[in-house]
Amino acid sequence: MSVIRPATVEDVPAILRMIHDLAIYEKEPDAVKNTPAMLTEVLFGENPRVYATIAENSAGTVQGFALWFLNYSTWEGVHGIYLEDLYVVPDARGEGHGKALLQHLAGTAVERGYARVEWSVLNWNEPSINFYKNLGAFPMEEWSTFRLTGDALQAFGANVGEAKEALSRG
Repeated sequence: MSVIRPATVEDVPAILRMIHDLAIYEKEPDAVKNTPAMLTEVLFGENPRVYATIAENSAGTVQGFALWFLNYSTWEGVHGIYLEDLYVVPDARGEGHGKALLQHLAGTAVERGYARVEWSVLNWNEPSINFYKNLGAFPMEEWSTFRLTGDALQAFGANVGEAKEALSRG
């Protein structure tokens, strides 16, 4: 049985450990730069805009988490939930924790009048893809995810003054 609850500050070490485990699973073991202080600030700071939900077993042991935030659909005119990370510890997979976490997020969306819950999954991650499809989720076949990061972000963002100046010249 899975108990679903909002994360607390005390969960930060477990969440960060699972973030690292997820990075290893996704073949990016050195990509995590997040720290306990950073995670605590975004989840529990003065104006949090990122949320974490915990799945634990009946003994109170953390078995997984969902980290999410709100997005907005200009077409629907309402918010949605973007699921950044969903992770269940390997020994607890198949016990219903992932399904319970997603069902909780879907319930939150329904309760608040949000239009959708969406997320990304790596194309090679067949177990997760099959799991999501069994829940009724579907891939957005005609959409591709784009990302601006690293040197390209720095170079492009550094030219913001030039873009503003060009706009002002009209």
